[in-house]
Order: sequence, then structure tokens, then C-alpha cells
Amino acid sequence: MDAVRLIETSRRALTTTTGGLPELSAEVWQAQALAQAIGSRLAVTGPPELRGEALGLTELAGRGCGVLDTPRLGAGELRAALLTDLGDARQVLLHLGGLLGEVGIALVGMASAAEDEASYWQCVEAIDAADESRDRILEMLRKLADRDRALAEREAG
Repeated sequence: MDAVRLIETSRRALTTTTGGLPELSAEVWQAQALAQAIGSRLAVTGPPELRGEALGLTELAGRGCGVLDTPRLGAGELRAALLTDLGDARQVLLHLGGLLGEVGIALVGMASAAEDEASYWQCVEAIDAADESRDRILEMLRKLADRDRALAEREAG
């Protein structure tokens, strides 16, 4: 499945979850796992100027998954494993940034509802990972814009 479609599926699932904190936590984890998979794919096959930031995204999203409890998923339920095509890097990054913004909002709600201090701090760490992941995405978008500008200048010049 292409990345934008998976991102939109994750975004819908995250924003329409009604099953309480365990289901919301599972959707946040799914989104972080998808960000990790996209970062990994960009690091290997994406534009060369994005590879360093993409590796950073992979690590940060992995940290976001690592601080949350891993959900029990049935066969075929891990959305990140369904990723087959990145498509246009800019579109993927724009959509992924939106998804990670939704993840941050969900995590703030989860932190507010946390019943114990350990759960609260898990959410705070996951918020930090999502926020830093978005920073990486913004940097990759900036690099793509710089590349496009340089190409346009060469063609005009």
C-alpha cells in the first residue's frame, strides 16, 4: 500500500478511536511504527539529501514506539508492514507531519488521563519523540525546497 494512503488510514483511526485509552495507545503506537518505516524507506531509497534526516526520523519514531506498550496485533494489522511504495517524498512528508501532529494531541490527552506517574511520563516521552520527529520532517521538507530552488536556478541560469 502506498505511504500516503497508509498515513491517512492511520490518521482516521487515530482521530475516530472510541475504545478508550488502550485503543488510543495502540493507534499512537501504530502511527509511530509507520513513521519509523517511512523514515527507514526514505533513508534507503529516498532523495540523497534526505537520508541523514530520514535516519534520525527512524530512530525518533522507534523511540516513540519503545516508550509505549506494544499493542497486541493480529496478522496483517501492523500498518507499517503494509508499506510498499513511498510515492512523492514531499507529499509523504506533509501527510506524515500532519499525522504526527495528531499523535501529539492524542498523547497530551492520554497524559492528562494517566492514572499513575509512570504512564504520565511515558506519554511525555512519546510526545517528545513525536515532536522531534516532526522537526525532522520539517527539515527534510526544507531540504527538498532548497533542492528544487537550486534546480530551478540552474535551469534558468
